Amino acid sequence: MTTMDSVTAVIAELPGVTATSTYGRPGWSVGKNVFAWVRPFSKADLKRFGDETPPSGPILAVRTADLHEKEAILAAHPRSCFTIPHFDGFSAVLIDVDNAETDEVQELIVDGWLVYAPKDVADAYLAEN
Repeated sequence: MTTMDSVTAVIAELPGVTATSTYGRPGWSVGKNVFAWVRPFSKADLKRFGDETPPSGPILAVRTADLHEKEAILAAHPRSCFTIPHFDGFSAVLIDVDNAETDEVQELIVDGWLVYAPKDVADAYLAEN
């Protein structure tokens, strides 16, 4: 299992990342583009869960390259990744941090970072890792 501390440690290792605030919550950007952010549920989100119990731990939103990648991630990581109606048509997934493995979260964060990372920076990072 992973924690928000391990999430922030993974993000801190990525070049060119700046900590930011997204709607008063922690977020991280590369350049001017936010690729990951803490995404608690709104009252409307909770209402949409109906009788289903929503995840209770921290939720991390991470960008995906496109909607096809989003669907592939949701299919490959059903235990830890999900979406909500608010994210329909938006290329990002939600990660239930308490139900995710550290290596899984690391892969998703790096993939989200790659969406916006400058090509030369991304190529250098991938060559080293």
